[in-house]
Amino acid sequence: MSAASSPPTSLAELEDRLSEPTQAVIDMMHRVTGDIVVLGVAGKMGPSLIRMAKRASDEAGTNRRIIGVSRFRDAAARNELERQGIETITADLLDERALAALPDVPNVIYMAGMKFGSTGQEPMTWAMNTLLPGLVCQRYRSSRIAAFSTGNIYGLVPTSGPGSRETDTPNPAGEYAQSCLGRERIFEYYAQVFSTPVSLIRLNYACDLRYGVLVDIAQKVWSGQPVDVTMGHFNTIWQGDANALSLLFLEHTSAPAWKINLTGGQTLRVREVAEQFGRAFGKPVQITGGEAPDALLSDSTLCSNAIGSPVVTEAQLIDWVAAWVSQGGATLGKPTHFESRDGKF
Repeated sequence: MSAASSPPTSLAELEDRLSEPTQAVIDMMHRVTGDIVVLGVAGKMGPSLIRMAKRASDEAGTNRRIIGVSRFRDAAARNELERQGIETITADLLDERALAALPDVPNVIYMAGMKFGSTGQEPMTWAMNTLLPGLVCQRYRSSRIAAFSTGNIYGLVPTSGPGSRETDTPNPAGEYAQSCLGRERIFEYYAQVFSTPVSLIRLNYACDLRYGVLVDIAQKVWSGQPVDVTMGHFNTIWQGDANALSLLFLEHTSAPAWKINLTGGQTLRVREVAEQFGRAFGKPVQITGGEAPDALLSDSTLCSNAIGSPVVTEAQLIDWVAAWVSQGGATLGKPTHFESRDGKF
């Protein structure tokens, strides 16, 4: 994956950049053998991640099945994956018969979960985020599993520090984050019981130009809405980098489970980012609120040392988002709600 300096200018180019594999991912496909299944593939990140896996496997010259599993409420999304040579299976993963019918594979990427809309649907949130991991671990006890988690399990930490580290004691706020910690504990339990090799990927705000914290801020500035700076600091990572690094975690699973933060290396200040967008757009910036002394922040040093660092810098990503929003680029209409300080989503 090349860090082209010019921003993507079309959806086709954006999708191509998001799914372009790094040489590291291509090389890994030589070492990690066997088919790959992505559970919960139809979310915001899953389609581009599985396309990258397919492209990397093809470029490596390996012969394997790349399989995406989801409820696939959007038939067009499923058809697009199949058009690119990815097998798809429509299944409700909470249905144990459907889960049992899935193919045996040695490599599992677990992306299923529930965040947005979790407030008011707490039982389903816990079922998706805590019950389902146990069912998957029993079904794929002999596979390696790279499972997505979230930096929300840490809670708020001082903005003057480096951010939460993997060795910090979790302090989740709200039922969403609590259920995500429950997800981790279930994966950890089965890694102990079955010796299933697991990696837990604590992702913190991927951005693909159609959504992400940067997009949220940029859209407010563009439309003249005030930018709340109470949650005054954040981390973010280009989704193409998040895809590549996440795939590499398949090679770094272990029992006990290995926990890793995945985000950019810089702590960004909401106020400063809003002002950058204001200059790029030639628009005034309205600021509301006062910066709290703490925020949801993660230290990605371990990932950088053990796996690799993002190719696209935060400065470059800000420029790309500014260009995308100013040209009227499509968005997913799914705010991150990064401003939430009580864990309600």
